[in-house]
Formats: sequence, structure tokens, C-alpha cells
Amino acid sequence: MTYPVNMSVKPDVSAHFDEATNTITYIVKDPNSAHCAIIDSVMDIDYAAGRITYEAADRLIAEIQSRGLMLDWIIETHVHADHLSAAPYIQDKLGGKIGVGEKILVVQETFGKVFNEGTEFQRDGSQFDALFKDGDTYMIGGMQAFAMYTPGHTPACMVHVVGDAAFAGDTLFMPDGGSARCDFPGGSASELYDSIMKVLSLPDETRLFMCHDYGPNGRAIEWETTVAAQKADNIHVGGSKTREDFIKFRTERDATLDMPKLIIPSLQVNMRAGEIPTDADGNKMLKVPVNGI
Repeated sequence: MTYPVNMSVKPDVSAHFDEATNTITYIVKDPNSAHCAIIDSVMDIDYAAGRITYEAADRLIAEIQSRGLMLDWIIETHVHADHLSAAPYIQDKLGGKIGVGEKILVVQETFGKVFNEGTEFQRDGSQFDALFKDGDTYMIGGMQAFAMYTPGHTPACMVHVVGDAAFAGDTLFMPDGGSARCDFPGGSASELYDSIMKVLSLPDETRLFMCHDYGPNGRAIEWETTVAAQKADNIHVGGSKTREDFIKFRTERDATLDMPKLIIPSLQVNMRAGEIPTDADGNKMLKVPVNGI
């Protein structure tokens, strides 16, 4: 696959850190117009209380409105297991199309069974406005973006590249954070290694933007690095580390990790493009499968 990389385009990137989920959401603006995209939005949840709110999304909406921007796309890099998407809430306020990788169908089929969803739950990706294949392009104003298929963390992961900026989702963390786990259904350490190598084949000066950061060893939260820095310093794949080294390390480490705190609500909501499921009476309702994940 030859990707349409254009390093001469330098999008304006505004980062928004969500402390509750350690997620970074991005507003990505065409430098030559008022058009923009949002990547990996967050909907707030008080899980213990079963309460949904929209403070994080409202901050994005306020910035876009205050800057006089026009929202073209609301992009999901994958079906997140650690936060809920606010895509439909934002779309209702600002418009734009919701896009995700075409392998969402695999995720919907897998977790449709886990959550015992009935036939009314469509497993065809129709909840989204666009399903991207590897190499598909789309426009943010006059700026071309493309989707790069990067499975491993989940079967539906994609890195989105916009000019000299690449939005890594959970494929990579900052160099001192390494990489994401691969033990969810459909995950694969070998596939993740290959996906990371694909991302690191982008030009060295490509700006890489992370979806999460946890401040390893107490450092301040960070979210931007480069391909060159990842090649040299990433603690899981950088330097002389081999594919075999990575697979062994990733598999052993994943066996020690707890499930994300919000995995149960996140999967149900995110496989629906951010819509909260309802019961037979139309009440918003989440399920908790026992020993299902």
C-alpha cells in the first residue's frame, strides 16, 4: 500500500486532555480554511451513579464556535474500551460526519454476542456515516487526510494521517509509555508490531499525536512526539528490539493487566458510534455481562 503522504501540509492541532480517562482529543484545522475535524471525543460518565454528562464535549464545541470553525468530521480511531465517545452529541450541535474503520463490523459482531444484543442491533456499521478502508482519503476543508489500517490493539484500529500529523489512537504511546495492550478479543501482539512498523515507516519528521498518556514515572502529561523519536526511544519497539522481543514482552505484560474501569459501558456505547443503548421501553440502559469479557 502506497499512502498519499504530504508533509508540506501542516494542520493546526489543538489538544484537549481529559483527566478522568487520560484521553487526549484533538481539533485538527485546515491551515488554509475554517474547516476542522475532531479526533477521539469523550463523553463524561459517573459510572457508579449511572450518570452521563457532556462537559468535555462542550469544551470542544465552545472552542470550535469561538474560533468560527466548521466541523467536517468526527473521527474515531477505534472502538475505545476506556472512554465513551461523544460523537453524536457533537454532531447534533455542529454537524460533521462520524467516521471509523470498516472493521467495526468485526467488533460489532464480537461484542454484539458478548452483550447479548438482539436483532435490532445492526452489525453493519450503519451507525456511522463513513467506514474507512486502508488508504481511504477524505477532506478536511481543502486538506487531504487518509486512514492507515493498524490492527493489533483491536481489529478495527486505524491511524489517521493529516499532512505532517498522524493521530495514533492506541497503536502507540509516548516513547516512555511504549504501546497498547493486545489482549482484548481480536487483539494480536504480532499484528500490533507490524502496525507499529507501518506507522514508523512514515517520514521521520512526522508529528505523532497520542490518544492517551499516563505520565510514566510521574512526568507531566504529554501527547506529541515524532516518528524519529519513537524509532530511537520507544521502550517497547525502539532501538534494536525485535519482533520476537515485542511479542514476548507484550503477551507477558498483558497477562498482568486489569480490565479498563470503563470497558463495560465504553464498548456498548462506542460500537454504536456513541449512542447509548435503550431497553424495550426506550429508557437508556447498559448491560453488565458476567464472565463475558
